[in-house]
Amino acid sequence: MQNNSATGKKTGKLHPRNLHHGRYDFDMLCKACPDLHGFLKSNPEGDNTIDFSDPQAVLCLNRALLAHFYQVSFWQLPPGYLCPAIPGRADYVHYVADLLAVNGQIPRGKRVKVLDIGTGANCIYPIIGSQSYGWYFVATDIDRVSVNVASSIARSNPGLKQLVKPVLQRNSDAIFSSVIGPQDRFELTMCNPPFHNSLEQAQQSNARKVSNLNKGTGRDIRGGKAASPRSVLNFGGQESELWCEGGEIAFINRMADESIVYGHQVNWFTTLVSKGENIAPLKQRLHGLGARQIKVVDMSQGQKISRMLAWRF
Repeated sequence: MQNNSATGKKTGKLHPRNLHHGRYDFDMLCKACPDLHGFLKSNPEGDNTIDFSDPQAVLCLNRALLAHFYQVSFWQLPPGYLCPAIPGRADYVHYVADLLAVNGQIPRGKRVKVLDIGTGANCIYPIIGSQSYGWYFVATDIDRVSVNVASSIARSNPGLKQLVKPVLQRNSDAIFSSVIGPQDRFELTMCNPPFHNSLEQAQQSNARKVSNLNKGTGRDIRGGKAASPRSVLNFGGQESELWCEGGEIAFINRMADESIVYGHQVNWFTTLVSKGENIAPLKQRLHGLGARQIKVVDMSQGQKISRMLAWRF
């Protein structure tokens, strides 16, 4: 297990195929994105890091990671939209890839179609999935700005242009309806659902994260300065990315109910589940709906634990 130098606690390992094991190599990343030089600082051990409480520094770090590992030269986000932690996002992609493996071989190429529910302006799962495995992504969101920005990212990068298709979900009450057409076939669906049940709960959660970051040495797990409450909210995400009525369990239950209609068009439905106590009732719901196979995969990045729930009919 990796060790968190800030707390001394054991931390989880990333997926074996994840490209982001270990500390960030800032010299390498600065070659991919020279602007990152302007955000470098020295930590107490004398190593390069960035101030993780600075949204612009984190955004620039993500640009460098995407440029170096995924050949994405253009990636911009509007102010206030979710800036994802790329190593953890990559883990989800690699674990869903394992679902498709036949005799240890993962299918590659654009014949593998994936539907990303709630892609956000960052479009991170289609970026990682298309560049890691050559898969074709339909990336949906109910937020028009997110779809417009994701479309701009896809158009501006040659490696994404033919593999990522952002689509506006015009019915905010639907998940698959009006997105999956009668002739569509998908190997996978992916989703990182909004897991809070109110904006107030999301803000309280952010405050707790900040408090936890500022304990001990007050440094990020990779050597950066801990985030301030204001900065966490600055790149914490839009309301539709953070919360919905009933929280994640209500959202995933709706997804499960709607998935029955499209069970013959989708090989595997998948979603992230943040709260461990939601797994048992979700599995019970899926059994009741007639899912013929259900899988739960534990994932972790540092001390953050999440789960992937997958099912098919």
